[in-house]
Amino acid sequence: MGQAISNASYSDRSLQRFQKRLLTDLDVLAQVLARPRFGLGARTFGAELELYIVNDQGRPVDANAEIQKALDDPLVTLELNRYNLEYNLAPTRIKGQPFSTMEAQISDALLRLNQAATEFNAHVIPVGILPTLKRRDFGPRHMTDLKRYHCLTQRLAELRGKLFSVKINGAEPVELRSRDLTLEGANTSLQLHYRVEPKAYARIFNAIQLATPIALGIACNSPFMLGRRLWHETRIPLFKHAIDGYTRDLRDAHLPSRVDLGNGWVREGIHELFAENVYLHPPLLPICSKENPQAVFDAGEVPELYQLQLHQGTVWPWNRAIYDSSGKGHLRIELRALPAGPSACDMMANAAFLLGLAEGLAPEMERYTAAMPYQTLVYNFYRAAQQGMQAELLWPREKGGGFDETTPRELALKLLPLAAQGLSGIGIDTADSDYYLGLIEERLKAGVNGAAWQLRQFERLHRSNKRHIAMSRLMQCYMENSRANLPVARWKDID
Repeated sequence: MGQAISNASYSDRSLQRFQKRLLTDLDVLAQVLARPRFGLGARTFGAELELYIVNDQGRPVDANAEIQKALDDPLVTLELNRYNLEYNLAPTRIKGQPFSTMEAQISDALLRLNQAATEFNAHVIPVGILPTLKRRDFGPRHMTDLKRYHCLTQRLAELRGKLFSVKINGAEPVELRSRDLTLEGANTSLQLHYRVEPKAYARIFNAIQLATPIALGIACNSPFMLGRRLWHETRIPLFKHAIDGYTRDLRDAHLPSRVDLGNGWVREGIHELFAENVYLHPPLLPICSKENPQAVFDAGEVPELYQLQLHQGTVWPWNRAIYDSSGKGHLRIELRALPAGPSACDMMANAAFLLGLAEGLAPEMERYTAAMPYQTLVYNFYRAAQQGMQAELLWPREKGGGFDETTPRELALKLLPLAAQGLSGIGIDTADSDYYLGLIEERLKAGVNGAAWQLRQFERLHRSNKRHIAMSRLMQCYMENSRANLPVARWKDID
C-alpha cells in the first residue's frame, strides 16, 4: 500500500490545502505530457509480488517485520497484515526473454525469504487468499504497525461513517464487519508494471482492460475466504467491499468506487485517468511536499508531482495509471487483477498471456471500443472473477451483429495465436513466448487453474475430514507443489 507516512490523522485545513495542490499537479502533468520527448524509451516490465507467511499447517504467522529484518533486503516491504510481505522485482526490458528473467527473480526471492523464515518456524508462499484463514486472524493486533495503515483506516472509516462491511455471495456466503482494514489484507496479488509511451497510452491501456477478464478467468487462485467457498477469485469482491470509502447512500447514487475497473474507455491518454481520480475521490492522505512543480517544469526538469502520485496510490482500480518522475520520467500501467501463485512459472505464464493478448488486440482497439460497451466489459470482469474458466462472457462478433457467448477457457484458446503475435511484436523471443503460452495452453486443455485445483481437493478431502483439517492438508500440498515450481496443470489430486 505504498509510501511511508509520518502522521496518523489530518485536519480539514490540511485536506483543503492538499486538494489545491492536487489541482496544481494535475495542471503541470498536462504540461509534462506535452513535452515532445517525455516518456520515450524502451518498454520495461516489472512486478510486485505479495506473499503469505504460514506455519507447517498452512496457518498464518505474524512475522513480516521479523523476516524483513532477518533478510535485510531493501526490495522486501511490509504489507497491511503482519502475515504478509511484498517483494519488489527489478524491472527488465521487454525484449528477448523477460518472463524467464522474472521467473528466476521470483524463484530466488522465494528461496531467500523461506530461508529467512525458517528462524521463525515459518514458510513464505504465493496464494491469492489463504484458505486456512479464520475470523480471529483479523483485527488491530494483526495489522502492521505503520502510520499509513492507521491513517487509511481512520480516513476511510470517516468517509463511510460506520464499520467496514464485507458481504460476498457464493456456495457458502460470507458476511463480516470490521473496525479496520485487515480484511482487505487477506488479498495478495502479482502486480505487473508495464512501461508505455504517452502516444500509445490510451490504446494499450484499453487493450489491457479488454484482455483482463479473459486473463483473470484462467488465472483464478482465490476460491476461499475463512474456509468458505465463494468466488473463484474472491479477491475481487473482498477488496472492493473491504476498502470502498462510500456510504450506502452514495453507493446507491452509483458514484464510482475507489476499487473498480474504471469508468469507461480511455479517449486520449493518461491525463484523463489522473483527472478522474482527482475530481471523483476525496483525499485520504493529505501530505504536501515542498516542491514547486511549475518551477521545476519551467527549469526543464521533470517534477515529482508528489501529491498526484500519493493520491493515485489511494485509489485502487484493477488497472492503474502510473506517472514516474525518476530519470527523465515515464508512464506505466499497473496491472493489479492477477492473484499471487500458484507457482512462479504460472505467474509468468499469466503475465505473458495478458501482456501478449493486450498487444495483439491493441491495433484493433478502435473497433473493439465501438463493439464492446464498457458496461459489458465490466460484466465480463466480474463474471470471470466469480466463475473462473467456465464463466459466461460476451465477446463481439468479428463481423458485427452482436455478441457470442463464450467462456474464458474457450476464448483464451482461440486467442492464443493473437497473444503469441503480440509478444512477437514487442520483441519477445520465440522460446519465451512458446514456453509460457504453452503453459497456458496446457492449463486450458486440462481445465485446471489454482482455484479449480483447490476446490476439487477440498471436495475430496472434506468427504472424510473436518473442514479445518481438509484446509490444512490442502495448503500443505499446495505449498509442496508451489515450492517445486510445478505448473498448476500438472498438480495431482491429493491421496
